[in-house]
Amino acid sequence: MTSAAASTLRRLCWVFPDRESARTGAMWNHYFWEIYAEVAAGFGMTWTRHAPDAVTVDATERGRPRVYVDDELVTPEDTVFITALYSLPYQSMDIFNQYALYAVLEQLGFYLPFPPGLSPIANDKLATLLLLEGSPVPPIPTIRIGTGRDVAKHAYEVALGNLTYPAIVKPAGWCGGGGVNLARNADDIRGLASLAQGGDTPLVIQPYLGDDTVDYRVYVIDGKPYGTLKRTPEYGSPVANASRGGTMEFSSTPAELAEATAYFAEKVPIPFFCVDFLFDGERFWFSELEPDGVIAPDLDDPHRTIQRDITRARFAAYRDAHARWSATGAAATAATFALTSGW
Repeated sequence: MTSAAASTLRRLCWVFPDRESARTGAMWNHYFWEIYAEVAAGFGMTWTRHAPDAVTVDATERGRPRVYVDDELVTPEDTVFITALYSLPYQSMDIFNQYALYAVLEQLGFYLPFPPGLSPIANDKLATLLLLEGSPVPPIPTIRIGTGRDVAKHAYEVALGNLTYPAIVKPAGWCGGGGVNLARNADDIRGLASLAQGGDTPLVIQPYLGDDTVDYRVYVIDGKPYGTLKRTPEYGSPVANASRGGTMEFSSTPAELAEATAYFAEKVPIPFFCVDFLFDGERFWFSELEPDGVIAPDLDDPHRTIQRDITRARFAAYRDAHARWSATGAAATAATFALTSGW
């Protein structure tokens, strides 16, 4: 492990579309952003969040580009940009700006703990499952359909022949449990597809595993399972996310999931990510990969000890990975990543 003394990292800049409402922004600040800034300060770093348009690049002098966050000069030696893609409906106008900026930062030689090439895969639930189809925990069977101006022609129904009901229907790329619905027949799917048409939102359809399906989020840091969040749905809800009434508690990592972590770490060799699994009462299913997954607060602890601990380990992993990146050279590390990931 690279020592903290070897690191020149001073800033963690989270690139995030600046479109939160006042109420949502206050919630994020209280539960997450304040903790992130506090933990970063403990490492002698700052943590800040910025919209894509806050980054300015002066490349008029060949070979010596200058990069600014707002009006502050930053360099690959002192700054890491956290560049996860966000694509909720109110962020849709930012998607291209996010992708373009991530590519620019990568070409400028900044270390990105979440590489731009992973963004379209991690943001699409079926693409994620296809990348990781060799998972020792089987991926949940999935159908992906597009929605748009011709959705009323129902051409997508050609792919529904093996579907059983009830089924889960949800956006292919959103997060936080948003848009997850239970379809009890083909007519329900037609109705949901028609609603999704309003935002040209592709959908995925998956078997419903039952009312008591529990969600396990495993936090993977430096390739090892670091902690697990168990999420249990509210009675009658098809999804366990807290935003939909689910309850959360940190628990020990089930042995089967801990053993599977080595596969995910090999396929996705980045310092921090989350893997979500569903348990139907008899077996586990691989559900999603979240490279910028929420580190939930342990609400029964006023000090939020577990949340702080996982955040601290995450930021330490970023710091140490940045130091290795700096020592070996960005180009060499990028080439290694491309070879090991297979993208």
